[in-house]
Amino acid sequence: MKRIGIDVGGTNTDAVLIDGEAVVCATKTFTTPDVTSGIKKALAEIVTSAGSAIEGVDAVMIGTTHYTNAVVERRNIGRAAAIRISLPASASLIPFCDWPSELSAKVNGGTYLVHGGHEYDGRPVVPMNEMEIVEAARAIRRDGVNAVAISATFSPLTAECEIRAAEIVKNEHPDAHVTLSSALGRIGLLERENVALMNASLIGLADEITRAFSSAVSESGLNASLFITQNDGTVARAELARDYPVFSFASGPTNSMRGAALLTGIKHAMVCDVGGTTADVGCLINGFPREANNVVEVGGVRTLFRMPDLLSIAIGGGTIVSEDASKIGPQSVGYRLGHEALVFGGKTLTCTDIAVAAGLADVGDKALVQNLDKAVIDAALETVHLRLAEAVDRMKTDATPVPLLAVGGGAMLIPESMAGISEVVHVEHESVANAVGAAIAQISGETDRIYRDMDREDAIESARENAIDNAVKAGADSETIQVIEVEDLPLSYLPGRAIRARVRVVGEARSTPQ
Repeated sequence: MKRIGIDVGGTNTDAVLIDGEAVVCATKTFTTPDVTSGIKKALAEIVTSAGSAIEGVDAVMIGTTHYTNAVVERRNIGRAAAIRISLPASASLIPFCDWPSELSAKVNGGTYLVHGGHEYDGRPVVPMNEMEIVEAARAIRRDGVNAVAISATFSPLTAECEIRAAEIVKNEHPDAHVTLSSALGRIGLLERENVALMNASLIGLADEITRAFSSAVSESGLNASLFITQNDGTVARAELARDYPVFSFASGPTNSMRGAALLTGIKHAMVCDVGGTTADVGCLINGFPREANNVVEVGGVRTLFRMPDLLSIAIGGGTIVSEDASKIGPQSVGYRLGHEALVFGGKTLTCTDIAVAAGLADVGDKALVQNLDKAVIDAALETVHLRLAEAVDRMKTDATPVPLLAVGGGAMLIPESMAGISEVVHVEHESVANAVGAAIAQISGETDRIYRDMDREDAIESARENAIDNAVKAGADSETIQVIEVEDLPLSYLPGRAIRARVRVVGEARSTPQ
């Protein structure tokens, strides 16, 4: 099995070719302003370096920061209309009510509250008013908005209102792309609605990016399927990932964590990935990132959906250091590191310069930093080490000493010992662990639903079948699927027998999607 993994970071674009679990060749290039040309360059370098070994590559896995950057930087996002099926309830807090004003102004394509939805026990609030949805769809079409997010009260329990509303919207507005909140989020109307709106606003960008990535793979001469990495350490077929861009949020750090697990052979550990802009700290469980179980803010918007449990701090190779080291970050030179850092002939003191001056790294021209004051070097390293150690300690769940896997282009900044860490593990290819993680990623399928009037075993089996079906739709080979996580919780506040079941499965990607 030969695959190419590519990960686009804020500073570097990394690519690797793997054969099985062995790294054949790797490359690291600076991320370009348009990102896509950087991917083309990385692919070209891999093809050239690999020589005849490139033959037989059946898949290219790409991780991208496009979507997260679009939300955080308030650019390349489109308008999206919100249809909420909840009246007469939930009228006091309208869609977009908790969004940052500047982001809401860009995305808000109209809000429409209609009668319908369900109670927590599955009973209809009131019959859904289909005519109100028809009128909303017609208004959305008149306004020229082509992305619609539909949410309904307790739709994770039963999505029938959202599904029927989507049929009506598509009938009235055939050009609209519809996102259902029940396909993305969990219990919690506002947070689930928020992630659906965010997804809808990114659909145009996702289509553009998917076509650009497909073009890059085609131009490379590779006859390989394209997959996009997801935020749980897995991948999805490009066609499916295009419909759910929010599932690619935070995929970069999860790629690094998966790559760290493969390169070290350690499945349970803390991971610190120091890139050019940030250091991301997470926890590996069974070789996969620990999942966040609470509200996660993305670009200032509260969401509640599948996201890794990560802590990011502004420490990276491109982080700017003041002349006396009294201030480190949060600003970074980012992908301009190769032009602005002192060791590359620039005029900005960065953490990379500090590492080179301290003998921790050998990049650029070390003669350009030989006159740095030792007191400045020591003070900068002390601050960086302290911040990284604090971040790792915050992400630990108990005091038991565990290994720390050090990865990323800035891994040299990680101290060799920390309180609560049994050992700091460095490995070959650690600087491209993110691309390795992308290359080895499997296809996942997940379901998180409430089942009523079913025995526990039947509910879990139904959830397992649904998760497997989702994985196959995402491009997994049904013969390779394994269950990696099962959770069930009896819900005593619901009448009758009610169980919340969550099942997650993974399988190998089909080289030719069905």
